[in-house]
Amino acid sequence: MVASLRTGVAAQHPSTAAARDVVPDRATWRSVGADSPSSSSAPNPLRCHAVLVPTESDYPEGLYESVVTRRLLRELERRVELEQQIAHVDAADQPHVLTNHVSEAVLRAFAGRRPEERVSLANELLELLEDPEEMPVDGVRQLLSLSSPPAPGRRRIDVTRRPSTPLAEAALLTNAPGEPTVGSELRHELATCDEVDLLCAFVMWPGLRLLEAELRDARDRSVPFRVVTTTYLGGTERAALDRLVRDYGAEVKVQYDARRTRLHAKAWLFRRNSGFDTAYIGSSNLSRAALLDGIEWNVRLSRVGTPTLLDKFLATFETYWNSDSFGSYNPETDRDRLDDALADARGERAGGTAISLSGLELRPYPYQQSILEALESERMNHDRHRNLVVAATGTGKTVMAALDYRNLARAAVKQPNLLFVAHRREILQQSLRTYREALVDANFGELYVDGARPERWNHVFASVQALSQYGVENIPADHFDVVVVDEFHHAEAPTYRRILDYLQPRELLGLTATPERGDGSDVRALFDGRTAAELRIWDAISQGLLSPFHYFGISDNTDLTQVPWSRGKYDDGALSRLYTGNDARAAIVVKEVRDKVSAPRRMRALGFCVSVDHAHFMADRFNSAGIPAIAISGQTPGAERAQALTDLKAGTRNVVFAADLLNEGVDIPVVDTVLFLRPTESPTLFLQQLGRGLRLAPDKDVLTVLDFVGNNRAEFRLDLRYRALTGATRKGLERDVDRGFPFLPSGCQIVLDEVTQTNVLASVRQHLALRWSMLVRELRAHPTNSLPKFLDDSGAELWQVVDGKRSWTRLQRQAGALGDAPAGEEPLLKRVRALTHVDDPRRVDAYRQLLSGSRAFDPADPFARMLYFTIWPSGGGYVDFNQGWTALVDHGEAREEMQLIIEMAFANSRRLTRPDGGLEGLPLALHGSYQREEILAALGHAQLSRPPSQFREGVLRTSVNGRAIDAFFVTLNKSEAEYSPSTMYRDYPISPTLFHWESQSTTSVASETGQRYITGGSTALLFVRRERKNEFGTAPYTYLGDARYVSHTGDRPIAITWKLASAMPPDLYSKTALAIG
Repeated sequence: MVASLRTGVAAQHPSTAAARDVVPDRATWRSVGADSPSSSSAPNPLRCHAVLVPTESDYPEGLYESVVTRRLLRELERRVELEQQIAHVDAADQPHVLTNHVSEAVLRAFAGRRPEERVSLANELLELLEDPEEMPVDGVRQLLSLSSPPAPGRRRIDVTRRPSTPLAEAALLTNAPGEPTVGSELRHELATCDEVDLLCAFVMWPGLRLLEAELRDARDRSVPFRVVTTTYLGGTERAALDRLVRDYGAEVKVQYDARRTRLHAKAWLFRRNSGFDTAYIGSSNLSRAALLDGIEWNVRLSRVGTPTLLDKFLATFETYWNSDSFGSYNPETDRDRLDDALADARGERAGGTAISLSGLELRPYPYQQSILEALESERMNHDRHRNLVVAATGTGKTVMAALDYRNLARAAVKQPNLLFVAHRREILQQSLRTYREALVDANFGELYVDGARPERWNHVFASVQALSQYGVENIPADHFDVVVVDEFHHAEAPTYRRILDYLQPRELLGLTATPERGDGSDVRALFDGRTAAELRIWDAISQGLLSPFHYFGISDNTDLTQVPWSRGKYDDGALSRLYTGNDARAAIVVKEVRDKVSAPRRMRALGFCVSVDHAHFMADRFNSAGIPAIAISGQTPGAERAQALTDLKAGTRNVVFAADLLNEGVDIPVVDTVLFLRPTESPTLFLQQLGRGLRLAPDKDVLTVLDFVGNNRAEFRLDLRYRALTGATRKGLERDVDRGFPFLPSGCQIVLDEVTQTNVLASVRQHLALRWSMLVRELRAHPTNSLPKFLDDSGAELWQVVDGKRSWTRLQRQAGALGDAPAGEEPLLKRVRALTHVDDPRRVDAYRQLLSGSRAFDPADPFARMLYFTIWPSGGGYVDFNQGWTALVDHGEAREEMQLIIEMAFANSRRLTRPDGGLEGLPLALHGSYQREEILAALGHAQLSRPPSQFREGVLRTSVNGRAIDAFFVTLNKSEAEYSPSTMYRDYPISPTLFHWESQSTTSVASETGQRYITGGSTALLFVRRERKNEFGTAPYTYLGDARYVSHTGDRPIAITWKLASAMPPDLYSKTALAIG
């Protein structure tokens, strides 16, 4: 039964379609379907679609997605007592929304007419839509099948075996009496499809044998059959996979890594050349019980009825299929590997996760590849050779260091000498194994620890103690080309400093999870305040490297507004006096622990306090509440500290409280609860403390985080904590807080109580609303001519100073640091924001030289034209280029600011760019970021008579050096809505080297344009961006280089898969991939 509002504007979004099957309790409903007065007594084919509508005057409170119509406005005028929220629909979503809106009206119209009137109405509608060829002929009939006649040696689809559920319908199958079983439907789907994709966590022979006949028939008809499965819980049977490959010709891919296996989906996709694809998604694994008599729920989808869901299914499956996380399975070569992986998953193989020389190349995951590229960019683009990588414990820092060394070795004539420094034998042994695995060299490296001494001294894994005892001065300072220091937060210690100050390697790499030390020092100072690369916490959780968390932000009613504030933080002494002895707050903490933790006597918790006194006070209160706890500090004897942590691991104590002692050096994977009992100003330190509980451990499903939040001073940046925790943008955080953080990694939740949510929103809005007048006052109070220093001192972001209306020069003028602006300066300053993306060395040098005057402006210089049209997208109204450039030369401050912004943008870039060797003479760097104006100028399209501002198309057809070019401008998130399933699956990366792109809806395969794409009649260049807008205004595109045609489906539009000549930047792929296994 389909329920719809009388206005014909029921749920306009696939995610709310189910609402149309629910009749609101408060509405008064009447039928307008098969039983209405206008209905005929003749059989009604639409009887099952009778429409229910509310009476005209009844619009209950609640959520709607109704198109605003004249009828709806009249009804709303009668409900003036209700607050109305009306918003415009994004242009990208309008076709889908209007289609749903009209379809409801059409359905009611057909339901309310006699059968003989319905064809006439359909013809009238199609004539109005100028599509007369689609008019029904001879009543309402359907084509059910087309099949070739029988012939010797030809296997054809058995068209008599239709699924019981119509191909165009969606359905919910529950194996209930009176409905077809899932097994029966699957057999008929297999018998009548042209391609099969199966995504299944568990594949077992008892379920497979039920489909034997259909699988044999599919094999004999040469039906492609792809299977993606896992080693999750060791549930898959190798014998079943062997049969699929050997007997039925299936291609099988497996996620072998039991530590990372999280896929628990069960889904089939049956593709048909006729276009009537179907799919099943639900709880049924490939087992007998699931397919026949289990209480299983499965949703049947269809290309006709649920096209966007089919699109997502296919896009996600293709992403898994092309992901390095899933390896191919061949029974002849991979059976032992699969057996070992299944045994590991079942916990049957001791040491199953140890690294061994398998002969397979150790390949980085996407997040690791991003870090490796950032390191290469630091060295190649920025000439920085002392670099720090920050990543939480347990996320594979050593693997990244080994892969980085492998990259350096491959680029070198001679394998570089390596020194790897750590402070424990276990770390050194594991690191040596990792490097050997990365280099596929069982003889690589020597240990120097606990009596083991190197002989060759080429690749040494040494403890800091051994090096100190040997005397680092006895080693030539430049002997080691590469020095890697693990746990780099120890670098401030004298033993480490002697080593680092003496050695002069070509490359120094520091690894740490805790850049901020408990004594307040920050090891980033040894790297000019920089972090070369950082593994974001949400990436690590998404990859299954860290535990998901449930974070609770809890107001503790403590007034912090009067606590002294200096040097960007609260006074610790005042905080300690406020918290220590505060029985009311301690009672709140104990109450919330009992409320949020199901069994406090089984938890293993760390509590972060403001002082030693505060830690002892909290331990005393927890012990009094019957929860065994202890406080430790730097004054606690070492043996007692070790025993306290041992007791925590064993569960004989439930909480260990400390001030700064637990910030670093504590590795207890079983910790399942973290208590934040003080305001932590530094987001880095907050993440370090959180990381103490994020390690994976058996029987640990989630980390519980209780953060007790007081009424903070305005200076306290509560928003930075949540940005660090979620990775949200400044403006995105406000939406996330307001909406309850809807886009967290799988398994994670952030729950803020009402008071905390209000405080966080206030902090976010206060920072976002940093008024221009406040910036002017800040600069007057603390004068400086350095923009980076001003940003650092004021806490402002660059986008708050530089955008389409603001600029650093304008701020200086209004603060009195500069004189009056010359005429014509304002339009130039408005374009400064268009230079905040420049990230490749050649362009940086060219722009800098042009703006400084050290490079003469020549209209034939492609960089000069790119910069010109960046400043004047409409050409500037000048007669020729030289006239325009002469006008710019007169504006010294504007040119200086442009140079400054370019230098700041480049200094902060982490993406590796390189010249594009595919097209000679093209001034574009592969993976560089470009505004549309720069691209059009670089490709020779932009002219004063044809400025970039006039270009509005998604594809530019042009030529470069006589070579035909099709340049594709692709925006992945076409809708600015928060989440738009109807537009997400048109353009997307399938893998780092495969890209799915959809042509305009009017482009057919037979057209000249379609044939040019498909036959390779031109060179395709891809320019891709995630969204239209960023914080500075119009977002730049990333140049992905040239691509060649691989395959296509559909017509008007054509869906094309392109093969990129160079893999996408790993950071862009990680952010835009629909799924990363």
